[in-house]
Amino acid sequence: MPSRTKKMRGSRTHGRGKKAGRGAGIIGGHGNAGLSKTGKIWMLKYDRDHFGRYGFKRPQCMVEANSTINISELLEQLDRFVSLGFAAKEGDIYNINLTNAGIDKLLGNGNIDVAVNVTVSVASAKAHEKIEAAGGSIVE
Repeated sequence: MPSRTKKMRGSRTHGRGKKAGRGAGIIGGHGNAGLSKTGKIWMLKYDRDHFGRYGFKRPQCMVEANSTINISELLEQLDRFVSLGFAAKEGDIYNINLTNAGIDKLLGNGNIDVAVNVTVSVASAKAHEKIEAAGGSIVE
């Protein structure tokens, strides 16, 4: 398409009106441009929380992530705990110290058919039920 620049010499806006010759100039910009000027009414009506920060994020030095293990994983890793010295077999019962193994909480997902005595900081109610049904106990 040929340019009309030569034809429009002497015309200030080249036939486009006051601001429409610029890229998105007539609407105040693309996207969120102009929310503090020409788009202020829209922003106040539909997106009041656009500017500023809300809420808070705890510092990572304050956040503690619990190390957990399920009953099914405990059963799978029983031999590993014995070899590492965190568990010992006395007769038919395993004595496992999860606190020394670096595990904070015992969860009740899975099934267990071996009698185990577990020492752990925290255990869920389901874990208590399943361990005691298998003939073991949990010491917290």
